[in-house]
Amino acid sequence: MSAPDQPTGQPGQPAPTVASVEAVVRRQLATALGGRRGMVEAAVPTIMFTVLWLTTRELLLAVGISVAAALVLLAVRLVQRSTPQFVLNALVGIGIGYLFVWLAQRRGGSEEEQALAYFLPGILYNGGYTVLLAVSCLVTWPLVGFMVGSVTGDPTAWHEDRQVVRLCTRLTWLLALPCALRVAVQGPVWLGGSSGALEADAAIAILGVLKIVLGWPLQLAALAGMVWLLGRNTTPIESVAR
Repeated sequence: MSAPDQPTGQPGQPAPTVASVEAVVRRQLATALGGRRGMVEAAVPTIMFTVLWLTTRELLLAVGISVAAALVLLAVRLVQRSTPQFVLNALVGIGIGYLFVWLAQRRGGSEEEQALAYFLPGILYNGGYTVLLAVSCLVTWPLVGFMVGSVTGDPTAWHEDRQVVRLCTRLTWLLALPCALRVAVQGPVWLGGSSGALEADAAIAILGVLKIVLGWPLQLAALAGMVWLLGRNTTPIESVAR
């Protein structure tokens, strides 16, 4: 239930349903992460692919079963009439991974090289996301600030409040940290497997484990840091909604 003295926001815009910037970010992050179920749905296809490749050495079978698992999860979501966002995200990830596998196959790559190619998009994505988040902080337009703007009705008004900019900058750096760590850890393993410095099967197994361990667990650690930071202060949302 909304508080009776809650600010009404800008004329013509819907009233915010939260009273502080910290509450806005907490709510938006909870929606974006999808809770425990979203984490499971994101992890299952990767687990299926890694286990099947290592046990059968059949690349198409590994990709096919991981897609089938994601489709089953999607069907359950549709039957329950709940958001399929996180399953669809997993399917998109599998599709992009298979595109890289296909490109490796077209270049005449071995099965090991094709399996390694499956993990490359995730490393590139995390690298790109790290750069994007870091640049947004360095130019003092942290991306988390736009979460606040999406609720206040004005996408840029938050930037006028230095306290909000500082808070959103710290939160954005915390979001960037897991992505940077994934690249720093997974990148050398992928390069080692691709160059022959590391046995390809060992690199694939390590990447599969790292993709899971450095996935949601690392994201949750970053989220815990963000929750701690958000719990320290209460920044009135009216200061950025006026």
